[in-house]
Amino acid sequence: MPTFKVSLLDYGAGNVRSVRNAIMACGYEIEDITDPSQIADARAIIFPGVGSFGSAMKVLKRRGYDAPLKEYLSRGDKPFLGICLGMQTLFESSDENESGEAIPGLGVIPGKVIKFDETKMVVPHIGWNGRIRHQESPALKYVSNEEDAYFVHSFYAPITDENKDWVLTRTTYSGQSFISSVQKGKIIATQFHPEKSGNTGLNLLKGFLEAVENDNLDTAVKVDVDMNAETQLTKRIVVALDVRTNDNGDLVVTKGDQYDVRENEKEGVTSGRGGVRNLGKPVSLAGRYYEEGADEIAFLNITSFRQGVVDDMPMLQVLEEASKSIFVPLTVGGGIREYTDPESGETWSALEVAARYFRAGADKVSLGSDAVYAAEKFIASYREKTMETSIEEISLVYGVQAVVVSIDPKRVYVANKVSVDEKHVVVDLDEDNAGPNGERYCWYQCTVKGGREARDICAVTVARASQDLGAGEIMLNCIDMDGQGNGFDLPLMRAVSAAVTIPVIASSGAGNEAHFVEVFSKTNVQAALAAGMFHRKEVEIQACKSAMRDNSIPARR
Repeated sequence: MPTFKVSLLDYGAGNVRSVRNAIMACGYEIEDITDPSQIADARAIIFPGVGSFGSAMKVLKRRGYDAPLKEYLSRGDKPFLGICLGMQTLFESSDENESGEAIPGLGVIPGKVIKFDETKMVVPHIGWNGRIRHQESPALKYVSNEEDAYFVHSFYAPITDENKDWVLTRTTYSGQSFISSVQKGKIIATQFHPEKSGNTGLNLLKGFLEAVENDNLDTAVKVDVDMNAETQLTKRIVVALDVRTNDNGDLVVTKGDQYDVRENEKEGVTSGRGGVRNLGKPVSLAGRYYEEGADEIAFLNITSFRQGVVDDMPMLQVLEEASKSIFVPLTVGGGIREYTDPESGETWSALEVAARYFRAGADKVSLGSDAVYAAEKFIASYREKTMETSIEEISLVYGVQAVVVSIDPKRVYVANKVSVDEKHVVVDLDEDNAGPNGERYCWYQCTVKGGREARDICAVTVARASQDLGAGEIMLNCIDMDGQGNGFDLPLMRAVSAAVTIPVIASSGAGNEAHFVEVFSKTNVQAALAAGMFHRKEVEIQACKSAMRDNSIPARR
């Protein structure tokens, strides 16, 4: 039985619930640090930093945590585990600040945290990547060198002569080497997220906590390192769960064709519209996908706020329950926007709505219609930022990696490019993708309100504007392909991924494992999403990953 409680430094930003659940899954109890005076007497501190560096340091200083933390860390004999931003704050400074100027960190580790070069790679670095060990540590006792861990960050700490003795592991991304974990004495920190790295991450937490228990955490030793070795970011398979209430008021996972989620004649309905398709309960189905190897899971709330944000308890409960046993990233989407309760008149900002989901267990929020409206205003104002859009508000506090923009366009076929308003990006189509009358061009018109309303703006424009406003990822759907099982819309994926420097998730149309190979081989998307084919057990996740590996596409094992 554990002989101590883990002191958790939760400063109020991002998804800390998953860290709590991971610690408890390792058999340890938690004591929250709610006052700076608790820091000095803590047996072992875990600091799960989520959000932007500048915002985090402001909160630490405002709450009086910074000075006691520096004192705790300077002693060298007190166990500490920092996660992601919790690692970056240990450095002297970071460029991640709204002013663009370097902001001081805790100053424990020499060096400055800087941004990946968007001109050379897709940023943020999101997904599963490996690590090359520079030390053998008790914390890594149960972790294999071959296992990938989950990363999500735009800024990194480079290895320098001054900090090389701190390096526990390093990772490479698009040729850029960076520190992926550090250790000196009893201070350990990781750039990756153990609480989102499946069994690999749980085993790291187990090793760390056991080493604290056995008082041998500071016995790490240097190993011979091949400085030419590199790691590889894998391509992600994301499973989406469309969640809504059925006619009986139960929350179910459903799926439809072009957003129609009710049973039809093919399913035995002889008159009128059938009931909402019920493909399972959200938490149990998500748990199944976690066990089967999904790299990420997205809950898409297609009922969203029918009674108002403060009453959206079922979806919050889904996240709370899912995060207890699912240790991969969770995204939630649907209705995340500014909301005014029609009865009380109380208004909730998009940031406040998102905060509720982060605290319930979400790692990312997906914005749909609200992002299209924000893009329209941004373009109309000659690309002037107001810091009032949902994208800007959320990314400023939680970081760009926490904001996904879901774009739902449909094809508008045209006979030639000159007939289209020049503000729209026209895409060339090959013979296999030609329109019903043989059209070899189209533009992708964005829709809102679940595909029910078309807007006079194209998908490429919305994607570019979303990136400029602070989105960290694009989830790219195509209404024409949704539910058809004929493959992803490759021309759309190429057009958008070529126009932005943030990751793109391909969505809509997957029907078999070959479609994943195709989209990863023929476009620059970093992830691909499917729903119905997995729900109906027509294709297994591992079959998709095997097909990817057979075609030299990196996939997490």
